Amino acid sequence: MLQDILLVIIGLIVGAVIGFLVARKYMEKYLKKNPPINEQMIKIMMSQMGRTPTQKQINQMMKAMKNANK
Repeated sequence: MLQDILLVIIGLIVGAVIGFLVARKYMEKYLKKNPPINEQMIKIMMSQMGRTPTQKQINQMMKAMKNANK
């Protein structure tokens, strides 16, 4: 009886560790494939739209994106 309970607890702990490692690996792979947006990407995007952005505009867009993610 006690042995069965210990096996279940050990199984849950091992499953949680394996799940954490798999999720971490997946997120690393996802972020490598789809990196979060940065200032350089904003500059490129605005220049593709025919605008030359100022640093103030870039800072405003970064702040707006941070606020949108909250």
